[in-house]
Amino acid sequence: MIQTIRNAWAVPELRKKILFTIFALLIFRLGSAIPVPYINNDALELHLMSQSGTILGLMNAMSGSAFAMATVFALSIQPYINSSIIIQLLTVAIPALERLAKEGGEEGRKKIASITRYTTVAIALLQGFGYYSLIKSYGLVDGGSLNAIWVGVVIVLSFTAGSAFLMWLGEQITEFGIGNGISVLLFAGIVSRFPNMVTDCISGVSLWSKVQNGTVTAQSILDANPTVYANLDEAQAYLDRAALAPWMIPLIIIGMLLLVVFIVYISNAERRLPVQYAKRVVGRKMYGGQSTHIPMKVNMSGVMPIIFAQSIASLPATIGAFAGWTVKSEGFGGGMMRLFDTTKPFYSILYFILIVGFSYFYATMQFNPIEVSNNLKKNGGFIPGFRPGKPTADFIAKVLGKITMFGALYLSVVAIAPIITGNIVGYSSLAIGGTSIIIVVGVALETVKQMEAQMLMRHYKGFLE
Repeated sequence: MIQTIRNAWAVPELRKKILFTIFALLIFRLGSAIPVPYINNDALELHLMSQSGTILGLMNAMSGSAFAMATVFALSIQPYINSSIIIQLLTVAIPALERLAKEGGEEGRKKIASITRYTTVAIALLQGFGYYSLIKSYGLVDGGSLNAIWVGVVIVLSFTAGSAFLMWLGEQITEFGIGNGISVLLFAGIVSRFPNMVTDCISGVSLWSKVQNGTVTAQSILDANPTVYANLDEAQAYLDRAALAPWMIPLIIIGMLLLVVFIVYISNAERRLPVQYAKRVVGRKMYGGQSTHIPMKVNMSGVMPIIFAQSIASLPATIGAFAGWTVKSEGFGGGMMRLFDTTKPFYSILYFILIVGFSYFYATMQFNPIEVSNNLKKNGGFIPGFRPGKPTADFIAKVLGKITMFGALYLSVVAIAPIITGNIVGYSSLAIGGTSIIIVVGVALETVKQMEAQMLMRHYKGFLE
């Protein structure tokens, strides 16, 4: 990876793209530190720190801590991701959109992209209003003598504008940078939290020691932060999440390193279908006769199923959080929050099913067995043992189904294993950490491969082995 980046830096055109991407990421991090007015950011950050293992903590991790600080980029790119999911699903369900995507050519893709942008703004408005309602329910909105409606409009429009700007920034990275703009922004947001994660581990060990010595109790936490914790149970829940025993750190580090190795190994694995081209004589020359293969990646859909599944699985709990419900609320709201808690079995099962479903959905969108079979037939190629046409397409579809299932199970197990481990050791933030590692490693590998492809397109020999 490092060698690829060094080689790309030596190419003037790619160096400009890398510098443009770095500049865009600097703007992204700058906006993540600009607070929205009329909000008590410090009290909000303290409050959300006590919910690190919940859906709010997950949203905070995906935004690079901007969510907890209520900055301009608090919503991050989640509205765009949700919009992309909705439009892709509607493209399959609505024939008019399907024709536009398949037969519309470049103009059709532009129209779908435009629809996605408008949907993003609408979702950002809804999420911005929900987040404002959540903050207001905590009593952390202070507009002074200003009209309450005006204060709400400013806060909601600030969140919406920040999300729309990130959507535009991601498109600029895709067009003028190293590509994969939305994923790169998500990658940068997660990576920016790594120093905080190290600090949290150190603080967690220190807090654990103080709890063992009796110098810190739930009552002392409640007395020191009466506006953050409503009762003794919330203060105790914060201690349970934040206090990290010393023996857990080596296990967490080793587990994450093994997870990274496993992700890299599976991401590079592929099934190769042998292809033979028939010999043919054109004039005095003979063409064909060579053997090659069709590479089919085991994890063909990359990190997208994880991102899609996470967005859908967290949607009910997100709505509940924006409505001011907690796991301790009575009635339907509290029941829904407890059901969709990221540390509970139901969330893990739903997460597993959604990852498998989106893996198949994304694989079928990226790889069409009928189209591959027709291309082989046109060029005089065939898979040994199968007749050209439908038999070849059926065989490719069968292989695609098998490797997609294996890739989906791999993604599901890797995503859910940290949740199970976190419940065993009593540290719920591992659930978020596991998802973050999958996304970070996956995006890093995809970006490096994209840079390698750009160098190969420019015929810079000697850069790649």
